[in-house]
Amino acid sequence: TGGRDCRVVATDVHERSVPGAVRFVRDDVTDPDLSVYRGADAVYALNCPPELQRPLADVAEAVGTDCLFTTLGGDPTVVDAAPEALSHDTLFRLNT
Repeated sequence: TGGRDCRVVATDVHERSVPGAVRFVRDDVTDPDLSVYRGADAVYALNCPPELQRPLADVAEAVGTDCLFTTLGGDPTVVDAAPEALSHDTLFRLNT
């Protein structure tokens, strides 16, 4: 990643296994512990369903960071987000 060190924290409502360099925190984006997200450079969700897009955006806005997500392809975006084509997916960035 361009020689830049980064920390990755994964969250979910269910306990998940994650790679060794990733820290896992059990959290619910619809009722978040904002301390988990403070200081983040971005909040990102993989395959974010429409019903979680607004809560994800609210978390990012609350802690003052970028909000990025992908969908399951056929799912609509329900927040104001700009698409960016990736090689096998579309990344959405919340417009602020």
